[in-house]
Amino acid sequence: MAYIVTAIFLLLSGAFFTMYLAAANYLDTSIRGFLHAAQFLILLFAAVLTMRLIAEEKKLGTWELLLTAPVRDSEIILGKFLGSLAVLTGMLALTLYYPLLLVVFGDPDLGPIGTSYLGLFLLGCAALAVGIFASSLTSNQIVAAVVSGGMLFALWFLGQARQFAPVALGDLLAYLSLAHHFPDFIRGIVDTRAIVYYLSMTALFLYLAIRSLETGRWS
Repeated sequence: MAYIVTAIFLLLSGAFFTMYLAAANYLDTSIRGFLHAAQFLILLFAAVLTMRLIAEEKKLGTWELLLTAPVRDSEIILGKFLGSLAVLTGMLALTLYYPLLLVVFGDPDLGPIGTSYLGLFLLGCAALAVGIFASSLTSNQIVAAVVSGGMLFALWFLGQARQFAPVALGDLLAYLSLAHHFPDFIRGIVDTRAIVYYLSMTALFLYLAIRSLETGRWS
């Protein structure tokens, strides 16, 4: 699964990177084409990477064996999270070929490129945490993928409801949106509030996954 997901991710991200440069007649030495696609690809592939982590073990009957091992629920969830994060980090590392090409054939601004990768990493952390929580709710990996994808895209477009809500509520909805904080990273701005937000979302959904396991253990 990891090899297939990585291959498709690289194929799609490379296509968007190339098409953006071609549309700009190769005069724009930036990775904006890759970034505009990668933020959605990470949401999609985070759901795919995490859908089997817990749900498939429940279906195959190996989950009960894991629960009897001398490990805590928090350690199980963190192990699943770090494993999927390693795969996602590897996927992003392979795309460093794109800015390397720009360095070789042009003169890109490396600051925004570096902050953009930081933003993608933090977004990936939050997306994986949501996916693990969704996987802990069911024994069907397809259901886990659908629930995870639905939650992620709802969180991404949450800020769109801002125009239909009162000012105070609209500002809160915008702040809670995954999309609200990402553009600053593309512009080369590292806002500590954005870092705190993504890390908080990651911690929240990992905590919910742990609570889901504890509830399932005693049900």
